[in-house]
Amino acid sequence: MAIEKELPVAFEKELEELQRRKDRALEMGGPDKTARQHDRGRLTARERLGRLLDDGSFVEQGMLNHSDVPGMEDKTPADSKIAGYGRIDGRTVVVVANDFTVLSATSSRVAGRKEIDLKYSGSRRGYPVVYLGEAGGARMPDIMGSAGLASFGGGGTDTFLMGMSRVRQTPMVTAIMGECYGMPTWMACLSDFVVQVKGAAMAVSGPRVLELALSQEITDEELGGWKVHAQTTGMADAVAEDEDDCFRIIRRYLGYMPSHRSELPPLADVPEGSGDRMERILDFLPEQRNRAYDMTRLLKCIADPDSLFPIKPLFGRNVITALSRVDGRVAGLVANQPLYGGGAMDTDGIDKVISFMVLCDTFNIPLVFLHDIPGFLVGREAELKRVGARVMNYMNALAQVTVPKISIIVRKTYGQAYWNMCGSGAGADLLVAWPTAEMSFMDPEIAARVVFGGKDMDAEEMKSMTQKMLEDASPYAAAGRHLIHDVIDPRRTRDVIIEALEIFQGGMNKGISEHRLANWPTKF
Repeated sequence: MAIEKELPVAFEKELEELQRRKDRALEMGGPDKTARQHDRGRLTARERLGRLLDDGSFVEQGMLNHSDVPGMEDKTPADSKIAGYGRIDGRTVVVVANDFTVLSATSSRVAGRKEIDLKYSGSRRGYPVVYLGEAGGARMPDIMGSAGLASFGGGGTDTFLMGMSRVRQTPMVTAIMGECYGMPTWMACLSDFVVQVKGAAMAVSGPRVLELALSQEITDEELGGWKVHAQTTGMADAVAEDEDDCFRIIRRYLGYMPSHRSELPPLADVPEGSGDRMERILDFLPEQRNRAYDMTRLLKCIADPDSLFPIKPLFGRNVITALSRVDGRVAGLVANQPLYGGGAMDTDGIDKVISFMVLCDTFNIPLVFLHDIPGFLVGREAELKRVGARVMNYMNALAQVTVPKISIIVRKTYGQAYWNMCGSGAGADLLVAWPTAEMSFMDPEIAARVVFGGKDMDAEEMKSMTQKMLEDASPYAAAGRHLIHDVIDPRRTRDVIIEALEIFQGGMNKGISEHRLANWPTKF
């Protein structure tokens, strides 16, 4: 019979102290602060991690952290940031959750070191990083004074840069789940994907600071609510109805992403019924050449069922950017949307496409462009938004893309926009057109008026000249000179994409990008 040894009394005291400290950390800001968080309709940081991560997978780091300001040790469990490793659908991720019950999750020296350490660890080890934001900016008075300010830099020659910059190695996601000022906003600006919960707000400084410093009275919603960032700034890539919807969106997004940039996105089983709608794809394209239609209906025919995942759907609505699967392979779709402005791309749309190309090229997602664009939206307002510079930024980004690029001309493609949509000479691995395509410098009807507007021509002559220009815009002349690769039956579009992906992801680099856009700014 084994004789059980009793631990020395000193060890018991040490273990009891350890347990007391860990129990205190698990209490976060205490029952009153937890109740207040629940009264606002929000989960606590630990509850959020429990909902997002696979059961029992969270491994915490920095649980015993606290403020380094004397006297604040017991008031700052985990120093307001709960962080570590966990799994989402079986894959390891790094997670950081702001604990609003502890001093409104304000940023401090210790918490900052923890966040930077975990963010760097994700990049170094090849794990996606998920940041759950709800915080009130920098902690006062910790950051005041010369020593307070300078100490937030981390103490090294480049430690602040490590926290506030990013060369993309692994996917990074930020969720805006409450009032997010300061650090959560910076993290969102560094992230590849931002989902904002309705009722949450994001800005550099909160309304209270603005009122005191600038005498501006403004609500959280007016300053940085979901409509501001989903529709106007483009900072939010998706909007969640509530926190559970937010976790669902994060899990779905990560399902399209590789864990790191040195691997291809995960393959998925091909759902039953994939491709069945291709026989009807022309039913969604109007016979009248200038009539608007919903490009999304065509995309749903091409992609696997229920696989379209729009990015920034409420911003720059004249162009669609969406993750998708085609025959189980992840593909990024860039498609003009005639429902909005006839598909003419504005500066918001340009920024949206650049951001999407950066995402896809960094994480080895092939790009499929579908043209139906009359050109860029021009005019005085566009010039004030530097449309020319943005068009060239777009071209410069496109030139750096090294994932497979497939370009399909559905209907019109005019002027400079033809090349921005990956036309001839713009690096397309496959460039094809539907027989409905029109390729020219501008709309033939407008061109006829420009060329012959100063001449005395009757309506019949104008009609004849317009018809001649329409015939010249047919894709067959370009196909005949090998300026495009083929003219295809629209009903074969999905098959053509599948064949191209098999070819271009099976070459020497196996579809892995050169990652030239990995350090392009994430938020235009």
